[in-house]
Amino acid sequence: MRESKLERRLVREVERIGGLAPKWVSPGNRGVPDRLVILPGGRTIYVEMKAPGKPLEPLQVKWAQKLRKLGHHHYKIDSDEDIDRFVAEVNAE
Repeated sequence: MRESKLERRLVREVERIGGLAPKWVSPGNRGVPDRLVILPGGRTIYVEMKAPGKPLEPLQVKWAQKLRKLGHHHYKIDSDEDIDRFVAEVNAE
């Protein structure tokens, strides 16, 4: 499955639970996560989308570490199962 197909599904699933998942582009900040997932209740989660089986690039790992150190949630998603797990986790909070 292609990353773009997974990304479209993530957006649909987040919208289904009442949230938004806009693309995040931050000029001059390579490696930022692909999507900001904005959920009801003031929750924002950072999501890096990858093609199935692909690891995070070194800059993406650094961003994930920075965000987590600041107390934010960061997910790497590379499969339909990851999307299902993500939606179940964030919908349960």
